[in-house]
Amino acid sequence: MATTFHKMHGLGNDFVILDAREEAIEVDGTLARRLCDRRHGIGCDQLIRLSNGGERMRMDIWNADGSSASACGNAARCVIALTGETAIDTAGGPIEGEALEGTVRVEMGEPRFEWNEIPLADPFPTNPLPLAWDELEAPDAVNVGNPHLVFFVDKPGKVPLGEIGPQIEVDPAFPERINVNVAKVTAKGLKIRTFERGAGLTLACGTGACASAVAAIRRGLVSSPVRVKMPGGVLHISWSPGEPIVMEGPATHVFTGKIDLETLR
Repeated sequence: MATTFHKMHGLGNDFVILDAREEAIEVDGTLARRLCDRRHGIGCDQLIRLSNGGERMRMDIWNADGSSASACGNAARCVIALTGETAIDTAGGPIEGEALEGTVRVEMGEPRFEWNEIPLADPFPTNPLPLAWDELEAPDAVNVGNPHLVFFVDKPGKVPLGEIGPQIEVDPAFPERINVNVAKVTAKGLKIRTFERGAGLTLACGTGACASAVAAIRRGLVSSPVRVKMPGGVLHISWSPGEPIVMEGPATHVFTGKIDLETLR
């Protein structure tokens, strides 16, 4: 039997969305990996399944390699734009938001900074983290629903992130793996690139933009709200200590289709 899916993206970070609120859809790592495959499946950075979670809608996330993810800011905007729902539960915590004219605003919850909240394997300070990988050193570590490192560099485009990102992602210092961002302070805000755990280099990362903005604000490098430019476009991030992070940006519906999921199991 064919299952309806939606293909959406947030600044080029793309998703296949399955709506299981009326009929259950079983998803495991193998199915997620095959659906995300750009040659043999539909193709996307992450697979999203929506389901009923009591008073809130539930959003579960799988990366392109079949692993689970706890949060995704770009996907949250897409889901809110698609469904009109304003409250979502995720493995990384509750998310609230609203669709505006041409954009979506999402409240991502408060960032976490303690070493065991990232989590790290050892009780290191996180601002900065006293570790280095080649030319990348002393990042900030922050959990914004999922764990991120933010390295402040002079030329983000020159960092071989596709090569060093996979090494950092699986470093034993990070028992749940880690997302890696390289960021530069500019006259307009921040310019960043992100290597996402389980997905690789993406055109945009909503939680990466949040983590980078929070790290830059904590260091006194920028003031809220922060304009964050990524290869796929721009997000606007607001945050003050003790408050939730607020992200605003576009969400694009590409097409709706049907697929027989049993052919991919």
